[in-house]
Amino acid sequence: MSRTYLRPSAVTIDDSFLTETNTQKCKLSQKRKTLSSCQSSMGGHLSPWPTYTSGQTILHNRKPCSDEYWKRAGTWQQHPLGTTKPRYLEQLENYLRKELLLLDLSTDSAQELRLQPYREIFEFFIEDFKTYKPLLSSIKNAYEVMLAHQREKIRALEPLKAKLVTVNEDCNERILAMRAEERSEISMLKKEKMILLKLIDRKNEEKISLQSEVTKLRKNLAEEYLRYLTERDARKILIADLNELRYQREDMSLAQSPGIWGEDPVKLTLALKMTRQDLARTQMELNTMKANFGDVVPRRDFEMQEKTNKDLQEQLESLRDDYEEVRKEHEILLQLHMSTLKERDQFHSELQEIQRTSTPRPDWTKCEDVVAGGPDRWHMLAKGKNSDQLVDVLLEEIGEGLLREKDFFPGLGYEESIPSFLRFDGVVENKKPSKKDVVNLLKDAWKERLAEEQKEKFPDFFFNFLERHFGPADAMAWAYTIFEYIKLFHSNEIMSQFYAILMEKRSESVYIKQKETVTQLLKEMTNVDSQNEGLLTMEQLSTVLKSTFPIKKEEKIQELMEAGGWHSNSSNADFLNYHSLFMEDEEGHSMPFVQKLWEQYMDEKDEYLQELKQELGLELHDEVTLPKVRETLMIIDPSLDKQTLNSYLSQAFQLPVTELPEESEEKEEDIVIQLQTVLERLQIVDIRRRGPREQEPTS
Repeated sequence: MSRTYLRPSAVTIDDSFLTETNTQKCKLSQKRKTLSSCQSSMGGHLSPWPTYTSGQTILHNRKPCSDEYWKRAGTWQQHPLGTTKPRYLEQLENYLRKELLLLDLSTDSAQELRLQPYREIFEFFIEDFKTYKPLLSSIKNAYEVMLAHQREKIRALEPLKAKLVTVNEDCNERILAMRAEERSEISMLKKEKMILLKLIDRKNEEKISLQSEVTKLRKNLAEEYLRYLTERDARKILIADLNELRYQREDMSLAQSPGIWGEDPVKLTLALKMTRQDLARTQMELNTMKANFGDVVPRRDFEMQEKTNKDLQEQLESLRDDYEEVRKEHEILLQLHMSTLKERDQFHSELQEIQRTSTPRPDWTKCEDVVAGGPDRWHMLAKGKNSDQLVDVLLEEIGEGLLREKDFFPGLGYEESIPSFLRFDGVVENKKPSKKDVVNLLKDAWKERLAEEQKEKFPDFFFNFLERHFGPADAMAWAYTIFEYIKLFHSNEIMSQFYAILMEKRSESVYIKQKETVTQLLKEMTNVDSQNEGLLTMEQLSTVLKSTFPIKKEEKIQELMEAGGWHSNSSNADFLNYHSLFMEDEEGHSMPFVQKLWEQYMDEKDEYLQELKQELGLELHDEVTLPKVRETLMIIDPSLDKQTLNSYLSQAFQLPVTELPEESEEKEEDIVIQLQTVLERLQIVDIRRRGPREQEPTS
């Protein structure tokens, strides 16, 4: 008997749920057959359940293997025969118990498994109660849809839970780091606090000591003042007694010899009396003057002391100002010291981390016996190069050996992504030229390119050049051979520049402008060499460099002079063979002077484009308009002429110069392009500063 136990609904359920439902259908159809005999024996009618047991449930929410479950089972078995359950109900209960006992409830999906037997029992009811089948099927479908929705919701929340755990761990790490930093800062502040407290205690002790000394001095001064007052009063009394005794002696001498003067005694007595009164008044005034002005100093001494005091006050103010400046400098130095300590600790930790994670420095002397030519050639190749450049040299030596072992190159096909001069299907012969032959061939190609009047695309010119020199039959073989060589030798200037131009990573105008600059520089040096001796002094070399490169900084001129052979212990009168600055070896390597000139050009181009990006104030993924780039270029380089500016804009926005909008034209929809694309396109062409940037006026 095959029946469909799910009623169709308008709700969409996922594929996993439909698969699970189909599986359940198959299981139910088999299990329904086992119960069909029982159902058919009852004649298609269900026995009624006793009314007094209507409030009881078929199975309580208990585990089938628990003690309580078996107690309840025993209780059911002890009911009298008159109240036995219907046989179909017993069959369903027995089936449910058996299915529950067979379940493995130790897995994570135990609840889902435990729900399956109940779902099957409910399916039996839906099939047997045909009158209520639509309603029961709708109820079951509603629950199934809700369960599927909850599963999807749980599945969607699982990544959020993992993300929440990750965010929680990151936050805990940040909190721990901030706490550690705060603890170190607190400990440092505590140490500083203890130092300041000790300083305050020391100052307080000095203050107490000075106060006690001042108190002692005041006491001694009061004692001395009282002693001097007592002595002054005693002197006054002594002087009065002495005067009185002298007056008495004079009176006695006058009384004993009245006629000695020949004057009237009465008159003399009266004159003596008046004289004594004048003497007493004068003595009193003298004592008053001494008492009032005894402590007064002369004006000359006062003015001298006042001048000395003023000088000392000025010195004190100057010392106070100096002290304040020294104190501020001390505080700044303390802050600088603390920041330096932090930087030192940070650098120390970074050094330890680098020492822990970095690989040991390679021993390049091991390459002496491996490279062809022995130690002498390796020393020549490794001179003045860092580890990264030495790796390139070693790879070039290995690659050159592998190239010489190859007899043929596989063709790359005719796809659009393949350069036009390499489009070939099949194998081509490896011509195996020497490095010197390749360099000479590239030099000849440049000579023809510069002499060409109507210039074609550089890849097409290169293939036509090979056809003219080696014939159509060997042109493709030479194209593949030269391409592999120039792709390999990055350290060779001619090969690397030729490869970049051939692959359209750099415009040929860059190479042409560099050659013109070198030629112009040699011409200027020749003009300065009035004796045609091929020699220049260092002062003349500096003058030529400054006149040829007027906007170069002084340190850049110094670098060129050092690359040319000038040293700090050299004098300006030393002579230099300037022709040797522009020589090349047989493999096309330039002298350090020309190499430094090229390095400065690339650095200045990068600085120019970086200044353009900073002035725009945008990120690399942001978009920029043509008028904005035009305005910014005029800001950072006001000396740009209109023709050069239009050529830059034409390259940046890939528009012909004739289609560029004028400054006065205002468009509603400007051309918009990513800033990164603009910078990459400008990096290809010859772009350089035409004049100094105008400095903002300082207020």
